[in-house]
Amino acid sequence: MKDADAGSRESYWLETAPPGEPAPPPSGDLSVEVAVIGGGIAGLSTAWELVRQGREVAVLEAGRLAAGVTGHTTAKLTALHTLVYDHLRRTRGPEGARLYARSQNEAIRHAAGIVAELGIECEWEEAAAYTYARNPARAAELRAEARAAREAGLPAEFVTETELPFSVAGAVRVTGQAQFHPRKYLLALADDLRRRGGTVYEGTRVVGLAEGEPCVLETDAGVSVRAEEVVVATHYPIFDRALLFTRLSPRRELVVAGTVDAALAPRGMYITPEQGTRSVRSAPHGDGERLLVVTGEHFTPGTADTEERFARLSAWACDQFPGLRLTHRWATQDNDSTDSVPLVGPLHPGSRHVYVATGFGGWGLSGGIMAGRLISDLVGGREVDWAGLYDPRRLGPVVREGVSFLKHQAQVARHFIGDRLQALTETRPEDIAPGDGAVVRLGGHQCAVHRDAGGQLQAVSAACTHLGCLVAFNRAEQAWECPCHGSRFAPDGRILQGPAVRPLQKRDL
Repeated sequence: MKDADAGSRESYWLETAPPGEPAPPPSGDLSVEVAVIGGGIAGLSTAWELVRQGREVAVLEAGRLAAGVTGHTTAKLTALHTLVYDHLRRTRGPEGARLYARSQNEAIRHAAGIVAELGIECEWEEAAAYTYARNPARAAELRAEARAAREAGLPAEFVTETELPFSVAGAVRVTGQAQFHPRKYLLALADDLRRRGGTVYEGTRVVGLAEGEPCVLETDAGVSVRAEEVVVATHYPIFDRALLFTRLSPRRELVVAGTVDAALAPRGMYITPEQGTRSVRSAPHGDGERLLVVTGEHFTPGTADTEERFARLSAWACDQFPGLRLTHRWATQDNDSTDSVPLVGPLHPGSRHVYVATGFGGWGLSGGIMAGRLISDLVGGREVDWAGLYDPRRLGPVVREGVSFLKHQAQVARHFIGDRLQALTETRPEDIAPGDGAVVRLGGHQCAVHRDAGGQLQAVSAACTHLGCLVAFNRAEQAWECPCHGSRFAPDGRILQGPAVRPLQKRDL
């Protein structure tokens, strides 16, 4: 079945997880030892580690726990991050590559220990991870990556045979990795966090931070949260005083999933950098079948025909896996750092009590668990071997990766200026079809105008409330998206995804 519109548009992980214990917003001002902003894998992992160490912790989540980026992942836990080790060996040296491999692999083993300790039913499976290519011209690149990953300490090897239903020119294989149901895992972690004395608040959007002793957070409901330590784990940092937005590039990626006969489903986890990436893995589903999860078609938010890309990804999945019955489609979003290494540690050079975790580049599950351990150790004053590798204050690697840094800034500038020029074209509200949207100039303002399925028009400001870039409409997901830093908004202007902390202002038609 190749119909890209078929089935549910909700993430499979959200649809099949329990609702979780209700966690209403705080009814008044709070004082805690540690406030963790963000209830995804990085935030909940950090909070759980800190609570286990006897800290008084509150998690502040703008939406629902594990329902943001973590709830839309492909749910692979691996230290094989496509083609990172040969790059790290050249840019950060052999020791940097070893620290990266060790920190990521220890995160997987740590998660396995948590699953066993808490008895979490989250469909945990050990599996091998593969980075493959079909183009023979890339075989040497894969051999170099296998060699670099092995030298970094991973059980990596170059192979030419896989269980995929097509031939490959070669692949890097790393055994002893894992896959699981991320939301079931994190809801269990949140339950244990509460049992240990931690608190969780959903529907609590933080909009302000005053650093000090203590730090003071402000929510959009006017509640103040005083905390000795603050962790910003919002995927893309919502506070820009560290200028981390200059070192992060947002990337959106599509996911299709469906059932396939168990005998045809690969048990390993596969990814290729070819074809705009293709990632394939399967998960438990029912007797005689497995859920096939296929990801790809990455693009900058607000810059692509998402319907066309969903159709292309669905067609590829069904062509490669005959008999695949598509049941779900959704999308995920990642942030790539300019030097390919996540930013985990003090928020900026002057920070004494504020930490950040971001820039996981599509590998946020192992990265988020690693970040939880690293930040909890930093808060506790303990030394960690790989703290310097991930330190957001690092400058040397940024200088060495100057081409990537400048390319990102040029792309942002192009959108900031070029999108405004494009918006001067004479699009009219009456030209907008049902279910579509466009940026229209009305009364001297650039407005994001959407027509719903019933034909009703609504307008909001087209300027993203983060740093002012113009949004563009994603028809497939019915959302306004900022191509500069990845903020996403509902047609009525409500925030779907940060770094923006304020909705798009409503405009009069």
